[in-house]
Amino acid sequence: MKVELLYFEGCPSYEALLPELRALLAGEGITDEIELRRVETVEDAERERFLGSPTVRVDGRDIEPGAAERQDLGIKCRLYRGDAGLAHVPPQEWIRAALRAAA
Repeated sequence: MKVELLYFEGCPSYEALLPELRALLAGEGITDEIELRRVETVEDAERERFLGSPTVRVDGRDIEPGAAERQDLGIKCRLYRGDAGLAHVPPQEWIRAALRAAA
């Protein structure tokens, strides 16, 4: 399983998410390393389909439902709209669902 965390340098949200993401993987019994991928330019963002920082992908797929239809790419902070409202990190349920679907 390939788990990626895409971010831009200086993003506090990816730094907050990283230990949470590691704990979620461990809780699911996944020992694969998280691949950290820094996105540096608008061109990189477009090539990577980067919707903002932090972005989590499992086996190449963004964990956010509906992310494939979005076109708001760029070097920016990402907001996630979950049941609890807006947040700077994705809901844990989305991460778990993506991990389980890929397992």
